[in-house]
Amino acid sequence: MTERIVLAYSGGLDTSVAIGWIGEATGAEVIAVAVDVGQGGESLETIRQRALGCGAVEAYVADASDEFANEYCMPTLKANALYQGHYPLVSAISRPVIVKHLVKAAREFGATTVAHGCTGKGNDQVRFEVGIQTLGPDLKCIAPVRDLALTRDKAIAFAEEKGLPIETTKKNPYSIDQNVWGRAVETGYLEDIWNAPTKDIYDYTATPEFPPAPDEVTISFEAGVPVAIDGVRVTPLQAIKELNRRAGAQGVGRIDVVEDRLVGIKSREIYEAPGAMALITAHKHLEDITIEREQARFKANVGQRWAELVYDGQWFSPLKRSLDAFIEDTQRYVTGDIRMVLHGGQAIVNGRRSETSLYDFDLATYDTGDTFDQSMARGFIELWGMSAKVASGRDIRVAGK
Repeated sequence: MTERIVLAYSGGLDTSVAIGWIGEATGAEVIAVAVDVGQGGESLETIRQRALGCGAVEAYVADASDEFANEYCMPTLKANALYQGHYPLVSAISRPVIVKHLVKAAREFGATTVAHGCTGKGNDQVRFEVGIQTLGPDLKCIAPVRDLALTRDKAIAFAEEKGLPIETTKKNPYSIDQNVWGRAVETGYLEDIWNAPTKDIYDYTATPEFPPAPDEVTISFEAGVPVAIDGVRVTPLQAIKELNRRAGAQGVGRIDVVEDRLVGIKSREIYEAPGAMALITAHKHLEDITIEREQARFKANVGQRWAELVYDGQWFSPLKRSLDAFIEDTQRYVTGDIRMVLHGGQAIVNGRRSETSLYDFDLATYDTGDTFDQSMARGFIELWGMSAKVASGRDIRVAGK
């Protein structure tokens, strides 16, 4: 029986050429797997037909946009996950759901190997292969660009020689990855980190220097999940899309950062994540009034570690699973409404309310009706500073000898 290889297929030049390239290099049949994670563009059926036209023996296509929003974007939101304080894990969280469907397709079509289009320089090769090792430990992995010497110039020549049904003349100087959670742009002109991004880089966001009138939006959450926008019930996917549209129109969510890749190099990245950044901002402000102080402080550390694990391709790891359990427990009372103004590249919260809030007006007020007993403060301060006071006395005593 002829060996079969499942290929993560985007519909672009490189993965289209990879179908035939893999076949010629290995003698295997190729099954193309396309997964919709809300990236927009061509329909799944168009992509499917192109894969078959490029020589795939089967084409597995999956609309995973709701799955991605519910099972991958929402945990990221609950963690307030921003890698190195900037990046909302746009590409990192899409890889596990794609891996899940790659392994499913491998089982369905009897494939022994999974192929992906990553280079040997980036994070995604790790995310794909660690995920595949975890979900399908018996499966082998190959990367045509990394392992079979498929460069872009060879891809163009191969496509023209074989008459493949793809556009090979379009020149895009950037490497772009996008889904409903955001958009990532790198390489080309951006590799000189002194160069400012040009306007043509952006697609999800309008120029914030000339914004439309301020847009006030109220986002309602239940247990950490957005469930309504301006009183209209929404699914997580609908919430992200609506805020992509409204926050994007105001230029919210543009990120320009040099980040530490897992492979040990620093990389300049441009991200657009209007919906993600607006939601994370709103969610964090709701947590500020619904999560107890020590729990909130510890959760901030957990969220940072969670982001590092996911960035590093450890979505399916035991530690990440344990952190998920902690984060989920913290969301029990994260229910309420956040009002925010979207304008000029910013999402600014100006109102919050919750039936599960820990904010007590009578304790917080400085006006008549204050229920806070200020006489307790003196003794509290004495006890709070006791250990530092004793240590200071020791320092003075020792220094005087």
